[in-house]
Amino acid sequence: MQYDQCKTCRRLGQKLFLKGDRCLSGKCAFARNSNTPGPARKRKGGSMSDYKRSLVEKQALKKWYGLSEKQFKAYVQEALAKMGKVENISAELIKEIEKRFDNVIFRAGFAQSRAGARQMVSHGNFIVNGKPVNIPSYNVKKGDVIEVKETKKKNNLFKSVAEIIKKKEAPAWLVLNKEKMEVKAIGDPDLLEVNPPAEISLIFEFYSR
Repeated sequence: MQYDQCKTCRRLGQKLFLKGDRCLSGKCAFARNSNTPGPARKRKGGSMSDYKRSLVEKQALKKWYGLSEKQFKAYVQEALAKMGKVENISAELIKEIEKRFDNVIFRAGFAQSRAGARQMVSHGNFIVNGKPVNIPSYNVKKGDVIEVKETKKKNNLFKSVAEIIKKKEAPAWLVLNKEKMEVKAIGDPDLLEVNPPAEISLIFEFYSR
């Protein structure tokens, strides 16, 4: 799985930080070899077609968030349906994906990767507004309070998390209480702060063909 993640970054030509902090270390495989996987003769070629470029942008953002094609396409189509109703559909797309429960857990620093955050959510480690939620795609809304279950805080996993989040800073739309291991949504994600690794307009073009 980890090897496949490294190949994904090499194939798309950019570091997507799919392994969290490991991607910032000297162990990063992409830093050692950023060439496209496969025979050298297949890596050569002329300029990228418009279709290929939009495909690459789509794949980069989809892989960055760790979504399936079905999930990602649904978010894109939802954003496209709001064209003319919202000021910026690129910002709308990113906002809705960022508000996924698993992404919020990742952004708050509880997990080093979105894949790890998704597993933590699926295993029922958290409660939202006092009720257990184990659905990674759950849409976190303004005012929602996410807490680690009291019975889970004694686990070795969350003892480590408690130390890790002391060094983390959550994005502006989240408030992280490091002592209580609690996260509260106080607004909406901002496109500029998120700084996604893709040109969103090309992704809309891809799905509008």
